[in-house]
Amino acid sequence: MAMYCIGDVQGCNGALDTLLKQIDFSASRDTVFLLGDLVNRGPDSLGVLRRLMTLGASAKCLLGNHDLHFLASAHGVRMLKHGDTVQDILDAPDREALIDWVQHQHMAMLEQGVLMVHAGVLPSWDVSKTIALSRELETVLRGNDLPAFLLEMYGNKPFAWRDGLSGIKRLRVIVNALTRLRFCTQDGEMEFDTKEGAGGAPVGYMPWFEVPGRLTEDTTVAFGHWSTLGLINLPNLIALDTGCVWGGCLSAINLATREVIQTRCAQAQKPG
Repeated sequence: MAMYCIGDVQGCNGALDTLLKQIDFSASRDTVFLLGDLVNRGPDSLGVLRRLMTLGASAKCLLGNHDLHFLASAHGVRMLKHGDTVQDILDAPDREALIDWVQHQHMAMLEQGVLMVHAGVLPSWDVSKTIALSRELETVLRGNDLPAFLLEMYGNKPFAWRDGLSGIKRLRVIVNALTRLRFCTQDGEMEFDTKEGAGGAPVGYMPWFEVPGRLTEDTTVAFGHWSTLGLINLPNLIALDTGCVWGGCLSAINLATREVIQTRCAQAQKPG
């Protein structure tokens, strides 16, 4: 039985199909963990969701910022933007089943000693806290108050976590850390404007995984989201968004052997 992490698919169903064939994936034997941004910007978001649904428990998925944007659009609280490619899901005859499946995916996972998130982990969060906070958010995503939450989800403030946060402010920090984080200060204040690689940190900020003394530094963290960062395969850090939809590769890593397997996307999109 093999276990793989896969980076941001973003609607590139053809690349996902090729990659699964490359790793000789068998749903009866293996497990794939997808690190979020399953849909949007690529040519076949509908195909990606239907494929993952058919894999059942053999595909365990995180939600990224693009997946939450899809849910906001599906629930009528956010307009689709230029460049969005999820209308095929919204028009599908099985749309309700697809939306329900997305709502029941994860915001963080801990498997085989690897903490998996879409974007990052704040320096004051240890593994247990990260999982507990992700469960809070998952409960909201699966509940009856989801449209109201999605309406208030967007925004950069508060910029930092405090244990006393409650309500939408608490949930917004959790969302932003798990699905948008790239740079933060040593005290965990997040910055969302900069999208360059690790060397492009604004003054006073650093990549979240370089914060000295972060409470997850002794745990292997696997994440996606940051295509300009590129592939990282270190003992305690795995970065797998290698920009498939922007002309790069879709990447997988065997969690036991740390072998990296990649395939190029045949239908790269233009950033926008």
